[in-house]
This record gives sequence, C-alpha cells and structure tokens, in this order.
Amino acid sequence: MTSSCLHLSDNDLERLLRSDSEEERAIEVHKLCRSMERVELDPLEREAARKIIRILSQDAAELVRRALAVTLRSSNLVPIEVARRLAADIDSIAIPVIRNSPVFGDEDLIEIVRAGSVARQMAVASRATVSRDVSEVIAAEAGVEAVRTLAANDNADFSERAMGVAMDRFSEDSDMVAAMALRQVLPPAIVERLLEVASEAVRDHLVHRHAVPAQTAVRLSEFARERATIDLIDEAMSADDLPQFVARLHLRRALTASLLLRAVARGQMGMFEQALSQLAQVPHHRVWLMVHDAGPLGLRAIYDRAGLPPRLFSAFRAGVDTWRTLQGEGAAPDPEVFRQRMLERFMTQMHVIGRDDLNYLMDRLDMVAPTGNYDRQPQAGSRIVA
Repeated sequence: MTSSCLHLSDNDLERLLRSDSEEERAIEVHKLCRSMERVELDPLEREAARKIIRILSQDAAELVRRALAVTLRSSNLVPIEVARRLAADIDSIAIPVIRNSPVFGDEDLIEIVRAGSVARQMAVASRATVSRDVSEVIAAEAGVEAVRTLAANDNADFSERAMGVAMDRFSEDSDMVAAMALRQVLPPAIVERLLEVASEAVRDHLVHRHAVPAQTAVRLSEFARERATIDLIDEAMSADDLPQFVARLHLRRALTASLLLRAVARGQMGMFEQALSQLAQVPHHRVWLMVHDAGPLGLRAIYDRAGLPPRLFSAFRAGVDTWRTLQGEGAAPDPEVFRQRMLERFMTQMHVIGRDDLNYLMDRLDMVAPTGNYDRQPQAGSRIVA
C-alpha cells in the first residue's frame, strides 16, 4: 500500500514513525485513519492498513491510541484482536470502540458486560443494535445504569423475558421504569407491571400509547398504592426502632390518614401512637396517656392536634376501642387472627359513620364483605385485599 493512496505524504509518514511528540503522532494517526476510511482499498491495501492499525494500537502514548480509537470507532478495518485490546484500555479509549465497533460479536459484548465496569456496560447497552442474547445478560447481570440505558434504546432487541427480569431487579428505580415505559413496543404483561409502579405521568403515557382500558389502569395503580401501604405497616411490625422508623415516614410525608387507619385496623397501635407523636410534636408518653388513659376527650385532643381529618375521627375512635377490648379479652396473639378479629369488631362499631365515609373506609381497609372474608390476591373488578 502506497502512502499516496491513503492521502498521506511521505513527510507525514515519517513524522508519524519518528516523532517524539505525542501530539504530533496523534495528529498524523488521525489523518491516516481518516484516509483509510475515505478511500477504496483493494484486499492487499486493506491488509496493509490492518498491519498499520495493529502497530498504532500498541503506541505507548494514550493520546495516540485515543486518536486511533475515536477515528476508527465505527470501522470494520479494525482487526478483532485490536478492538479487544482497545476495549480493555482506559475508558476514554475503550468506550468509543465498545459503543460503536461493528467487529464485536455477542460473545465479546457479553464478556464486556460481565467484566462489571458500569461505563462499559452502558456503552454496550447504547449500541446502535443490541441482540437479544446481549440484552438478556444486561437485564440479568448489569448495574441499574446499564439497564436504564438498555430500556431507553429502542434498537435493542429487549425480549419480554428480559424486561421481566429487569422489572424484578429494578422496579423501584423510577428512571428505569420511565425509560422502559417510553419504549415504542411493550408486551401487555410488561405494561401492566409498569402501571403498578410508574408515576402518574408515566401511567398516563402507558394508558394512551398502549390503549390500556381505564378500569385496568385504575385497578393496577390503586393496587400499587395499597400494596405499598401494607408493606409500610408490615415493616413497622418488624422494625427494631419503631420511633425512628415512624420518624422517617414522617420526613417522607407518608403518615397519611389512610396509612394510620389501616395500622389501627391491623392492630398496630404502637405505630399509631408514634405517628400521633410525630404529627402533633408531643412526646410519646403523653400521647399514650391521651389515647388510652385520658378519658373520652384525650384521643380527640391529640387527634385534632395531629391534623388528621375530622370526619374520620369516629373510625379511629372505634378502632382504638376495639383494640382495647380485644386486649382486655386476651385476644389471640397470632397477628393474622388478631387482624381479622379487629376488622370484624371495627366494622360492627361504625354505625355512626355516614355512608360516604363508610364506603371510603371499606376501600381503605380492603374489605370485600363485613363477614371476615379476606384475600391477599387482587381480583379484576374487586377491591384489593390486604
């Protein structure tokens, strides 16, 4: 291969081979590589070009290797062993090659993903095309940043199985959920899973883009909220430091009337007391006295100070009275048995509550009937049951 066919003068070539200046060598490498890409090369010239590329890839100067990597990042002239060497170099050299080189096979890309570098995993996930096999490895083994990138890449062959794995691993990551929700094509089962965890804006997008029936969208989003509420109460049951746990909920503005009413109905009086203490800014020992020992006006006073809805006070009053009665009777210690008895007693004491409030409370307490029939599995067209 002559230097002229690559538009490289004899002086350029000599500077490239002999210059002690990294900057000069990098400039000449850039010129040479651009020429390789711009001219038609016959088989002998292509082989000669590859020999030059092999030599340049071993240059000790980072600047020279970077000029080679960036200029030939999308070229099929680069020998596979050189591409692999560059992919193992520092990030500024490796990333352009990993993201763009057409010479990598799936095995090479999977090996890069499994090596564990977040930046390189993201480079693989952002390639112009990502095969199904590579996508499945990213979904199952890569970090959340790479999975987000893959979800946002509509040119990736992202199978339903891989999407399900990504949801299993990172459904709590709002950015990953949003990126997946914005994909052009989504399987119905994945749309439903996304609706359970997505923000309101993302749910609206899913409903309109994927023609989700409004009733289904409402059911799934309500289930997600109710499930999250139940999880918080279950966490409180096992918290080593309940006051600190409730304080964190208060900082997150999670101490809602719905959450606290459900806690009372499930027999979690300690959580209710600590929540009143946080909301009213009153020490817990005083809250305890007002709830349990201060006569009929104590609970009302601390309830009002906590800023809870006045219309729901009767429900909380009934819940506290029921809890106290069951405690006095030595109710079964099993949490599920206690919860069922609590809910049954609770509902029998709510005759003083108006119809609208009763409907609200039945929704919040996940009651399907006042007979103690409870089910943890959501059914289409029915209330979600705790």
